[in-house]
Amino acid sequence: PAAVHQDAMRAARAIAACAALVHSVHGSVALVRTSLRPDAPSLRAMSTSSVAKGRAGVRMGLTARVLGPLIGAAVGAAAGAALSPARAESGADYTIADQPARFAAAKKSNNQRVLDITKFYDPTQLKGKRVLVTGANRGVGLALSKQLVQDGALVVAAVRSASKELEDLGVEQIITGVDVQTDASMNTLVQQLGGKSIDVLINNAGYFWEPVETLENLNFDEELKMIDICAVGPLRISAALVKAGNLKKGSKIAMITSQGGSISWRDVQNPEGHDFGHHMSKAAANMMSKLLAQELKGRGIAVLVLHPGFNKTDMTAKYKDIWEIEGAVDVECGAMRVLHEINIGSMSTTGKFINCEDGLQIPW
Repeated sequence: PAAVHQDAMRAARAIAACAALVHSVHGSVALVRTSLRPDAPSLRAMSTSSVAKGRAGVRMGLTARVLGPLIGAAVGAAAGAALSPARAESGADYTIADQPARFAAAKKSNNQRVLDITKFYDPTQLKGKRVLVTGANRGVGLALSKQLVQDGALVVAAVRSASKELEDLGVEQIITGVDVQTDASMNTLVQQLGGKSIDVLINNAGYFWEPVETLENLNFDEELKMIDICAVGPLRISAALVKAGNLKKGSKIAMITSQGGSISWRDVQNPEGHDFGHHMSKAAANMMSKLLAQELKGRGIAVLVLHPGFNKTDMTAKYKDIWEIEGAVDVECGAMRVLHEINIGSMSTTGKFINCEDGLQIPW
């Protein structure tokens, strides 16, 4: 009954929109008809009878040729919208918002892309490539670095401070003192790179305030911190390396964002709101990534906007009670999913928002 009611309401709104369109087009036709008056400058030389016949013909023609197609198109679009309100973002190329339902469907259909990424990931593609990873000292960043080293990539880890786990990996270079919140750190990063070319930049550094944020405990300082680290930070890093010449034509920039930045998905994933700072920061990161993709098209640098999937990390530990039902995976699996999408990403996919769980797009 609820679904039927929602469809009925959408249909009613669509019909109202059609009525408004008809009214608007009718007004436009009236203006054209007014211009065909006998005293109109373009018709002053015509006879009265000719004008009368012309007006009648134009009136019929405008009704059939203008109102007909427009009303038909409007009604068709309205009907389509009423029956499938998310049609443009729910086709074969798009994933679905309901995380438990998405995971359940993957299991039911035995979707191997979701269930076993090892069958799809090619570890040879990044061999010998230089990959810079921010936030590489723990979590997904550490797992990415570990997999990359195993695959023969030349890993540059950019971190505020190194961890023993990172130091033990045997990466090509660890650059410490890189705080994505400061411009001075960008100078440090560029200087320490010493002109090295970067094949792939993975902007992985992020921050998630641990408490569930509601109107009762809003923390504006934490919100701004999340936006600075998750949205402005990757832009600082990317801009610094592009301008310094470390990223050139053929390079790739991978933005690790989140499905939490999809505005259209909040009705499903956040029906009661909450976590303002987190979602604002990810939406801002997505917008930044899209704009950067547009700006770098001319330079031949692809910008891949990636939701890494639901990974079991310290950052998501507050959701550990739903890890299994929503298909959360170990960071090793999550890292491989991300690297797979980086491997297949190109200028043809630049600026697209991809879910690394299943390789499908997420609506903005």
